[in-house]
Amino acid sequence: MKIVVVGGGKMGLPLACMFSHRGARVTVCDKNPSIVDCINGGRDPHGEAQQDGLVREAVERNLMRASYNTAAEAADADVIVVLVSASLNSDNDIDWGNLTSASSDIAKGLRKGALVCYETTVPVGSCRGVLVPILEHSGFKAGADFLVVYSPERVKSGFVFARLANTPKIVGGFDASSTTAGTNFYRRWLGAPVIDVGSLEAAEFVKLAGMVYRDVNIALANELAAFSEVVGLDIWPILRAANTDGETALLQPGIGVGGHCTPVYPHFLIKHAQRCGIRQELAATSRHINDQQPARQIERLSLALQGLSGCRIHILGLAFRPQVPEDAYSPAVALRDCLLKAGATVTIEDPLYDAAALISKGFTPGRIDCDVDAVVLHTAHEEFADPDFNAWRMAGVRAIVDGRAFWSREKIEAARLIYIGVGISSANALDVKQSIR
Repeated sequence: MKIVVVGGGKMGLPLACMFSHRGARVTVCDKNPSIVDCINGGRDPHGEAQQDGLVREAVERNLMRASYNTAAEAADADVIVVLVSASLNSDNDIDWGNLTSASSDIAKGLRKGALVCYETTVPVGSCRGVLVPILEHSGFKAGADFLVVYSPERVKSGFVFARLANTPKIVGGFDASSTTAGTNFYRRWLGAPVIDVGSLEAAEFVKLAGMVYRDVNIALANELAAFSEVVGLDIWPILRAANTDGETALLQPGIGVGGHCTPVYPHFLIKHAQRCGIRQELAATSRHINDQQPARQIERLSLALQGLSGCRIHILGLAFRPQVPEDAYSPAVALRDCLLKAGATVTIEDPLYDAAALISKGFTPGRIDCDVDAVVLHTAHEEFADPDFNAWRMAGVRAIVDGRAFWSREKIEAARLIYIGVGISSANALDVKQSIR
């Protein structure tokens, strides 16, 4: 079996490793020279757990290599798996650039009888309506000359290999023959359970439905957290208690939602629905609620300090997840922009990024040394777990925003600092009895 994986990123390379580990000959195609060079040198460019050893093993056994030339590699492939990134354009719709470019390159080398599998998250109807016509520029016809399936990526950085082995692969095809071929392929060469949902469109919708569910659930938690902050309650034990009834599965509130997935993919459904003449009200409202979380918490800080103009505010963490050096759609950007708009001076630190990297992303590196008025925790890195709050007070800190319920309120207030926690009431919370009259 000769497999080409188009896209050697954080999701594509682990898939290639799994295929090669099960004995397939795999070529990873990517336009990034550093990724290609790392793979050919037997090294993992991404820092995913277990991946360095798998890449080294595959390269040493001559089961994996990397290339820039997708068209040439497609000409010799039995199966081509496409897992390139898809982000948002300026209109909050899908940016087709990577997908159409990859599909065009595949079409130049596509051979008769090949199976093409798309895994990138896309709007419903995208494979049949946008990508298959590009593949047919090869002169072949889908279903008759080559097969096409959609099987959405459903893994998570830091846990990719466990998820690849255990999370069911959703498969839907261009036609019945494609679906059968895709089901057999993933069952044999990935080893995960496979769920056949029939069509390309059904498989595309499975991924979007799951992502919208997550975004809506987080938005609900954020709404409940906002209520708790006002009426004098702590949302965290309340959420834990609510989730014990066997019916409730509330997720956690926070200072913002980041990453390649949750802030992006619901927009694919929202925009597509608008083109169909309907609205996805819940999805759209949830996106708005979650996008407003950074500004809402900064407003609480502003009230506590009686304005932010001239204040120096220090953000802890750029990455959108702890211990993962990834900042796509990071809420730290919104936090910075809200603070600057309020007239504050903003600095940031993150143990996963050096000063040059922070500067390249538009931030000013800094430390909590002196003349810091407030600290905003954005990322719950383990390096931030046990700060000296008394030392912070001596450095001038007056208030702390705990954006991830990471620290002890008691310890912070014992250091005579103002504590502002997501879902936790401030000192000026409304009296519950008064608020219901």
